[in-house]
Amino acid sequence: MEATNLLYRDPALYDVIQSDSTGAGMCQTLIELHRPDARTLADFGCGTGRDLEILAKRFECIGVDLQFGMVDHAHQARPWLDIRTGDMRTVRLGKRMDVVTCMGNSLAYVHDNNEIGQVFATFAAHARPDALLVLCSPVAPITRTEPTTATVDTPRGSATVTIRHEWDLRTQINTMHRHWVLPWGDEARDEIRRRVLFPRELERYAEGAGFEVLDMLDGTGTGLTGPTAYTVARYRWR
Repeated sequence: MEATNLLYRDPALYDVIQSDSTGAGMCQTLIELHRPDARTLADFGCGTGRDLEILAKRFECIGVDLQFGMVDHAHQARPWLDIRTGDMRTVRLGKRMDVVTCMGNSLAYVHDNNEIGQVFATFAAHARPDALLVLCSPVAPITRTEPTTATVDTPRGSATVTIRHEWDLRTQINTMHRHWVLPWGDEARDEIRRRVLFPRELERYAEGAGFEVLDMLDGTGTGLTGPTAYTVARYRWR
């Protein structure tokens, strides 16, 4: 992932570009709705700890991410957070929490069916009875083929990025091809491949690990209409 994603190679730039993310706020809203007494939280795929920094104001948190560069940046930028390097397919922290989260499309970077099952087993291994699971992941593909261009503010000026999407129905992989023109004149290309898990698939993986899905919503207030959704589930195995 690091080799194919410009922002993962430059965690400081990732922090700047993702600074307007609403993920942590949405997560807190869902926790207050479904588990207002929660006190502890584990976030898998926490990246630089951008969302965890917000959640840590309310919860006792542990973050886990696979990429050493992201974790190293988190340690420098947010040294007060407990963020560890680990693979969410296999990591075991030896603790069970009130809330388990996996946001920022982290789940979508796991493409193999068996490995997705391993990730859900990790969620279950860190969940107390009645713990809440909050996921943010793609539930429908982006199928438009025409490229789009946007301007991105960075500390060194404005960059432009042109994005083109590709959808493989057989593998359920949505590939995003990006062409960056950076403020200092350099150009860069990267490619992000995300596995789309449709809503019924997510339910099956969650139920197989002992979770009961409570809701799926995309944050628009109009139900489940967008390509990305928040899934909320409760751990029922004891």
